Amino acid sequence: MDLQLKDKVFIVTGGSKGIGEAITRGIAAEGGIPVIVTRSKGVTQDLVDELQAAGINAHAILGDLQELGNCEKAIRETAEKYGRIDGIVNNAGMNDGAGLEKGPEAFRASINLNLYHYYDLVYYALPYLKESKGSIVNISSKVAITGQGGTSGYAASKGAQLALTREWAAELLPYSIRVNAILPAEVMTPLYRKWLDNTFDDPAAQEASIVANIPLEKRMTTAEEIANMAVFLLSKRSAHTTGQWMIVDGGYVHLDRSLTT
Repeated sequence: MDLQLKDKVFIVTGGSKGIGEAITRGIAAEGGIPVIVTRSKGVTQDLVDELQAAGINAHAILGDLQELGNCEKAIRETAEKYGRIDGIVNNAGMNDGAGLEKGPEAFRASINLNLYHYYDLVYYALPYLKESKGSIVNISSKVAITGQGGTSGYAASKGAQLALTREWAAELLPYSIRVNAILPAEVMTPLYRKWLDNTFDDPAAQEASIVANIPLEKRMTTAEEIANMAVFLLSKRSAHTTGQWMIVDGGYVHLDRSLTT
């Protein structure tokens, strides 16, 4: 299926690692132009060089999105280079473990890390999205609706992202701008691998216990499967889909627990 993304420009925050990298590659595979916005210099340049060597138009903008000026810079630089913005994928952030016992400063830092730039980037991009009748995809998390324990800041941020998804979908109806969210659950990314290896005495056993609770095929979701949903939501093939929370997780969150035994 042609997703009709050729030569359209999409900003992907945190677009050089894990789920973000898979989304960047998915956009490129459909002929779109991915603009990676991140603070990760080395791996980002390597990815852009790889894509450009394959004849793919790709660009990187370096900067920490926790700084408001870098959000404005990302939009301005993209618009100056390409003359248009067709979509935003808000993805950057991480589960930093800012739980109740970490205190107010840690909680506020976590919100700054995981939430504010979702709003800021869309704010600065709005004139261009109105012109292109673009699409916004917010990468949230199953933690927003299930909880996890020990991660108040991340959970609050992810829940707020879901609320903003529906609020923006309503507010942007007059401009035909669609807004949707994806809620990954157990996705094997380099960061997830690092968490397993650095947290548990027997990472393989822990991974096996997690996989046993994923109903569909008893395996983790791949980053590419999250990316496939994101790229579809960015495209006009999903032209009448807005305000939705898409849960790509092999039934992990919602199917009966009897299916995991």
